[in-house]
Amino acid sequence: MLNTKPGRKGPQADDSVKGVIQFRAGGSAFVVVDGKRDEPSIQISPDDTGVALPGDTVVVRIYGGVAGRRPGERVGRVVQIVERARAVIVGDLRREGRNFIVAPDDPRFVYEIAVPDPARSPVKPVPHPGDKVIVKLGEWRRREQPLVGEITGRLGRTHEPRAELLGIFVKHGLEPNFPADVEREASHIPDHVGAREIEGRRDYRAIPVFTIDPDDAKDFDDALSIEDLGGGSVRVGIHIADVSSYVKHGTAIDREARTRGNSTYLVGTVIPMLPEKLSNGLCSLVEGQDRLCKAVFLTFGPDFRIRDTDFANTVIRSRKRLTYKQAYALLFENSLEKIRSMPVPPKHQTGSTGRALRELGDRELSDLQSWIRALWRIASALRRERMAVGSLDLDMPETKIFVDPQGYADRLERIEQDESHQLIEEFMLAANEAVARLTRTHKLPSLYRVHDNPDAEKLSDYRQFVSTFGIKVGDLTHREEVVKLLTILKTHPQGYTLRTQFLRSLKKACYRATPDGHYGLHKKDYTHFTSPIRRYSDLVVHQVLQSYLSNRGEGGAVRHDLRGIQQLAEHLSLTEVNSTEAERESVKIKLLEFFERELAKKKRTAFAAVITDVRRHGFFIELVESMTFGFVSSDTLGDDYYQLNPEGNALVGRRKHRVYELNGRLDVVVDKVDRFKRIIDFRPA
Repeated sequence: MLNTKPGRKGPQADDSVKGVIQFRAGGSAFVVVDGKRDEPSIQISPDDTGVALPGDTVVVRIYGGVAGRRPGERVGRVVQIVERARAVIVGDLRREGRNFIVAPDDPRFVYEIAVPDPARSPVKPVPHPGDKVIVKLGEWRRREQPLVGEITGRLGRTHEPRAELLGIFVKHGLEPNFPADVEREASHIPDHVGAREIEGRRDYRAIPVFTIDPDDAKDFDDALSIEDLGGGSVRVGIHIADVSSYVKHGTAIDREARTRGNSTYLVGTVIPMLPEKLSNGLCSLVEGQDRLCKAVFLTFGPDFRIRDTDFANTVIRSRKRLTYKQAYALLFENSLEKIRSMPVPPKHQTGSTGRALRELGDRELSDLQSWIRALWRIASALRRERMAVGSLDLDMPETKIFVDPQGYADRLERIEQDESHQLIEEFMLAANEAVARLTRTHKLPSLYRVHDNPDAEKLSDYRQFVSTFGIKVGDLTHREEVVKLLTILKTHPQGYTLRTQFLRSLKKACYRATPDGHYGLHKKDYTHFTSPIRRYSDLVVHQVLQSYLSNRGEGGAVRHDLRGIQQLAEHLSLTEVNSTEAERESVKIKLLEFFERELAKKKRTAFAAVITDVRRHGFFIELVESMTFGFVSSDTLGDDYYQLNPEGNALVGRRKHRVYELNGRLDVVVDKVDRFKRIIDFRPA
């Protein structure tokens, strides 16, 4: 345990608490108190951070009544380091005169690290300035002394795709390779489904089954089947890869999957939870191959309401691997020739592509279209009913970054949650809910996906915040007011930003051993069942479902104890957060890479943008297509001298009276990219 020397005397101390400290780019910080994530954080000025580093567990002495602070805001000073968050840092090696320093990749890590001459380092090849390196941190006990470290690894040249990727691996503890005992176990798994494994399963190989996934999907763990039962009744099967048939409890593969918790999807690559032989092979529901599944069967009446629910082990053979774009065309395009023209994703960007649509005959393509349209009629009814009872539409468009064969970002695409996505989403939600209801009513120890009700004070603060944008809603603790808010934000010029802020005001969903409900979906019963290739939680739920099926004579099962389930839930919630942070960092890095490459073009691309905030020295923008944020400096507005208007929401030209105002639209081109500070500047096109 480290003690810090107080930098200066402050006001009378009120209290001391323990928590985790996080820094802002400017050097100030905040501390989230242990076990009280929903309470306001404690604000720390740059001079009061002591020798704390980002993510450290610290003791903070809190003060009250500090001038210039908002009423009720808590401020404090770090007085003790309880535990360091990290032992290594990844950054850029630089030379300053005779000295060498490493500038951390994370802009919130505000300290440079002094390192010995890399020429005397045991690392081979010898690191040089401009390389991305790994640094083991030394002890830091006195703020007036420099932070020091030792280079322990070289990842490549800074900003090269492979070096950036390896940096993310190190920072987030991601391991692309599997231990030898896991690989040995995987090597003994057969390549194909055998006749013995099919025994006792419902055979769906002759019934229409297909998958719908993103262009760049590497694995396929869910498929849909549809059967006309006559009299207006339809049975829909949600078939999920039966990973539990191959990953047995307590094996090396199972232990490693549990440790990883989930797959991590970085731009252009994936760190899988399971070895490739399973994740991209025997467990992936690829087109034209027999695959084992666990299925939820929902029988719908003519009114599209669920009349019956059943569960079973199945064997399927997918008729077609569809992308969302192909499914969308099948839903809304009547010309078979236009549907056939839909492209297949490039092999370096995806997993199995299956047959191109142009290879399908008229009958096969027409049948596929009729099945998808029939499923959408049911899914759209499920969605309408779900929204009518207060489920929140929290789906956000996302920017998908595609890479070239060398790994460089070369294309951005805005992905909307259109009808093809909603079709899959509704059936997956229904399956998750059905399994959760089953495990709860049968009192089976299981994992649940829980989303607690939001904090009333945070909702009140958010309501005041959006009122400054002219948005008037009532008390957001009432669900109907939240629904009203989200409807307004759908068409608001700054809707994406404001919806993102709203999501931040909600509590994080997590895993728990108790069925405590899901606020966002407005469901009492909810779990994760539909992605066992990439989430260990789903694999556990499959094992629990098997215990139910076993009592009906469908094979053996693993039983879990409640205490072990709760410990596992906490672990999986943490691995999920770590993967999410790594994925976000990957997106940031690749966005910067994409726009930096724009600078090398003779004719730069013009991007449509909306003005999101106006300042004296320029304005912030959001690109409409990619939802990328940037800044336009008033120095680039060369046709006039611009001043901030009295309302503070527009820059107005003194001579020509041209106006750049809040919510205004313009076309911009890239002006500067700072990959270290992670800033993109634009200028009018």
